[in-house]
Amino acid sequence: MTIRGPGPNISCMGKRKGKACGNCRRLEQQLATLQAKVEQLEQQLAAARKNSTTSSKPPSSDIVKPPRPQADPADGPRPPGGQPGHAKHDRTPFADELLAKTCDYRLDVCPDCGGPLRPSGAAPRLTEQVDVPTMPLHIERHRQHESYCPCCAKSFRAPLPNPVAKGGLLGPNLTALVAFLKGACHASYSTVRKFLRDIVQVKVSRGYLAKVVAKVSAALERPYTELLHLLPHEDHLNVDETGHKDKKRLFWTWCFRAELYTLFKIAPSRSAEVLLDVLGTEFDGVLGCDYFSAYRRYMRECDVAVQFCLAHFIREVKYLQTLPDARDRAYGTQLREGLRRLFGVIHQREQWSAAEFQRRLQAAREDVLWRATHVLPETAAARRLAERMLKHGASYFRFVTTPGVEPTNNLAEQAIRFVVIDRLITQGTRSATGQRWCERIWTVIATCAQQGRSVYEFLCAAVEQWFAAQPGPSLLDPEAAA
Repeated sequence: MTIRGPGPNISCMGKRKGKACGNCRRLEQQLATLQAKVEQLEQQLAAARKNSTTSSKPPSSDIVKPPRPQADPADGPRPPGGQPGHAKHDRTPFADELLAKTCDYRLDVCPDCGGPLRPSGAAPRLTEQVDVPTMPLHIERHRQHESYCPCCAKSFRAPLPNPVAKGGLLGPNLTALVAFLKGACHASYSTVRKFLRDIVQVKVSRGYLAKVVAKVSAALERPYTELLHLLPHEDHLNVDETGHKDKKRLFWTWCFRAELYTLFKIAPSRSAEVLLDVLGTEFDGVLGCDYFSAYRRYMRECDVAVQFCLAHFIREVKYLQTLPDARDRAYGTQLREGLRRLFGVIHQREQWSAAEFQRRLQAAREDVLWRATHVLPETAAARRLAERMLKHGASYFRFVTTPGVEPTNNLAEQAIRFVVIDRLITQGTRSATGQRWCERIWTVIATCAQQGRSVYEFLCAAVEQWFAAQPGPSLLDPEAAA
């Protein structure tokens, strides 16, 4: 036997009685080693190519963005502006009581021929212009007169009212505006200082602005604590976490999203101890989360019902379809087909009665679980996913039997995006005081957005009541949320 290649010919001279010579055995061993190495490199390459569609990585981590779908060349380039078929959105005119004045303009003669004109009966076209006065300030001067007591041989000054004493230079509305710029607009103290100096015409230092923000943080303590105490009693929660830097130390921002509010908590740990501290051991609701180990430990130790994120599971199934081994791809394909049928049922729920929809949904769930576990795959990657479904498969489909539970953890992931943006802009915090401020202002911003309320108006109410030494407003006030 002769093996021909780019190098010198290697002739097998010891082929006797069907036995291979030493050269053949050595080449076969080299071939087996190289094949194993190629398989290992293909696995590493597939892992390196993971992106936001095949893993839990965020879209911002994708090195190469997937191309946008190409438009049909027959349609031609899309014109700018509003597209055909889209509903027109007009701004609602201001209420009459808000108008400073109303000006009417009429034509007396025709601009073309100069003839007389008469009213056509059509409604006038409205153009409203909004502006701010040059100096939108309301300034009060409070003078504390001093009196002398000859009996005590002491001088006394009249005390200031609570709102003035606690507020200082900035009143409640301007204090709330500083907090809004710092928290909701991600502005730095230097930027807020320039805004007050150039627009509001009030000069303050950055140190004073830090004290103003600390006042607002104190005003938000009561509404924040109220929500913190309500969390363990919720029927279902979605939870997620992201990193947080404090003086270059790594902390974690935890997001708890309930039906009516969202709460953020900064903790030094990413472990289940945070869940035990916030929710306790007797939490009786359903916890929506990803497959992170902290949630599995909390589930195991406290016997908590969990809805693992189905979107994360779908990405891992897609990842199997990118692996070089045909067995991985086949396993991923059959799982993806089962999931496609499941979501097909969900998208067609309007076609069936409630009982029929529930029956079809449960049947689709059982089909996915059967596809995932009826035969354990031989490859390591597919076997890991199959063993997970054997152990926790029911927790991926709890939404089928529990009304109100979302199949994915998108609610918490969407709520935490604001925190990620704020982290990129502000670079984190520098003290425990800053952490408490971030927890409270993020909670107010996310909850007000969830309820359709004005963040600035809530801050004004909270600061005004705190200045007056009164209990702060609730973030669950149904009248304010209406």
